[in-house]
Amino acid sequence: MKLLDGRSMAAEIGRGVVDDVERLREAGRVPTLAVVLPGTDAAARSYVGVIERGAAKVGVHCVVHELSGDTAELVATVDRLAADDEVHGLMVQTPLPPGVSATDIGTRIPPHKDVDGMNPLSLGRLALGLPCFAPATAAAVLEILHRGDIKIAGIHAVVIGRSPVVGKPASLLLLAEDATVTICHSRTTDLVSIVHEADVVVAAVGRPKMIGKGFIRPGAVVIDVGTNVTESGLVGDVDADAVASVAGALTPVPGGVGPVTTMLLLRNTTSAAAL
Repeated sequence: MKLLDGRSMAAEIGRGVVDDVERLREAGRVPTLAVVLPGTDAAARSYVGVIERGAAKVGVHCVVHELSGDTAELVATVDRLAADDEVHGLMVQTPLPPGVSATDIGTRIPPHKDVDGMNPLSLGRLALGLPCFAPATAAAVLEILHRGDIKIAGIHAVVIGRSPVVGKPASLLLLAEDATVTICHSRTTDLVSIVHEADVVVAAVGRPKMIGKGFIRPGAVVIDVGTNVTESGLVGDVDADAVASVAGALTPVPGGVGPVTTMLLLRNTTSAAAL
């Protein structure tokens, strides 16, 4: 089985980002990412810390705005950063305060700063094949397939999960590269049989080790997007130990999709700064 090592892929992407940052700085522009943290969720703060450390490594200026969880404060902060010409990339970390939807906040992020694809306009442009920033986690799925030399055109991909952050955009990205795509979700009947037909499986359901050996056709490529905190540590949506004996390739958790996602956010920021 081939291990699709996200850490080494992220390091390679990072070297390209460093070069982009140097060119921008020579032109007098410092690529700047603003991250809004709207509450005190420990997992969210931990992930934002990962972004900060990644940004420091590649030279992107990352500013974290830690808020109290007040909705008015969140809206005002996003609006201020959206209007700030010194901010090139803007993302709002979830979870959001009660009563606030991702759509409500996403619409306030200008598409040219929307480095994590939160604005519904970005998803609409993605669906139409127009230039946009796709959600970084969904884009990481495709990046891993490309860097892992996995054929996409003509294959049957099954995406498990239909969230607007991963499942739907990942499906659109796969479709744009000529895969035949099936989206499965909580109402899908005979899930095991459908997934077992796939050449590529993208698991994004948020349930620890849900996808076992019986789901995977021998030789299939498995991209595990899940990051579930359990008593035994961080695990994916895929039972990696069981699936490893049949899969042709597999992303680990941790160390798979996550590092690539972070680096794509930073690459998107440099792209936004170059506009």
